[in-house]
Amino acid sequence: MENRSDNSDEKPSGDSMSESATVLDLTSFQLHDLESVELPPSLTELDLTTNRLSALDPRIGQLPNLKKLSLRQNLITDAAVEPLSSWQLISHLEELVLRDNQLKKIPDVVIFKKLLVFDVSFNEISSLSGLSKVSSTLRELYVSKNEVTKMEEIEHFHELQILELGSNRLRVMELLENLKNLQELWLGRNRIRTVNLCGLKCIKKISLQSNRLTSMIGFQECVALEELYLSHNGIAKMEGLSTLVNLRVLDVSANKLTEINDIENLTKLEDLWLNDNNIASLEGLAEAVAGTREKLTTIYLERNPCAKSPNYISTLRQIFPNIEQIDSEVYA
Repeated sequence: MENRSDNSDEKPSGDSMSESATVLDLTSFQLHDLESVELPPSLTELDLTTNRLSALDPRIGQLPNLKKLSLRQNLITDAAVEPLSSWQLISHLEELVLRDNQLKKIPDVVIFKKLLVFDVSFNEISSLSGLSKVSSTLRELYVSKNEVTKMEEIEHFHELQILELGSNRLRVMELLENLKNLQELWLGRNRIRTVNLCGLKCIKKISLQSNRLTSMIGFQECVALEELYLSHNGIAKMEGLSTLVNLRVLDVSANKLTEINDIENLTKLEDLWLNDNNIASLEGLAEAVAGTREKLTTIYLERNPCAKSPNYISTLRQIFPNIEQIDSEVYA
């Protein structure tokens, strides 16, 4: 949907809406209600992002062609969202965005049998209870920046491709084994201590930044993995990486590493982030990165003891002939 950020002083005009309009974008109109807005029955997308809505206009439930509804960044509470569960006329909805509101629980969306995208991030949700009623057709689920303590009621999402549970209070990775089509898993800023991917083999992106990991063991079977983000943990050793032959991006910055290991087979690696560790020397680096020397274009090693060596930059440029960026320095 088009994002309109310069219209906060405009007023939506009911007279200007065509009866055959399919997309209505009212982003940033600062509306308290929709009384002045015409809602043509032809609408397929309704974007109400960044307004002051505290209730749902019942006319939304009379839009038989509606596929996408965004109520992002409003003042919607659990009570305000309840009418959704009975609006049968819009049961074909495919995308529902309730991000950045005042929800304290997963809303009842059981009537949406074709739902593909469901976003309740940036609320005050403490439990995933209620997800079991969400359609198994779901492809993308966003519940980041809430207060969730446990992964639950996700086992039926066989078609899920993106799962975002970052910035919660999770301690354990669990119930992922049925998510065979999962492509992206975002679990940064939680309290997870151990990697458990429950045998997922098709996943391409994983983020476990800012958790409590002390080991990298657990990714060995993720042979399709392309991007792995593990910064700001307590990892002391690079291990369990040799099978990840499709890895393009590896971020293990801000850990407790003292040397570079287990990436000599990663021939597709392009970005390697190792800054803010305890790597003492560049000696042996050429051998450690043997498979990726030609491919690597970006490396970060700043704020390691080795970055203070007099030939730091020249050594790295010699090891990586196609390097384009070393720390903050970009080379044409």
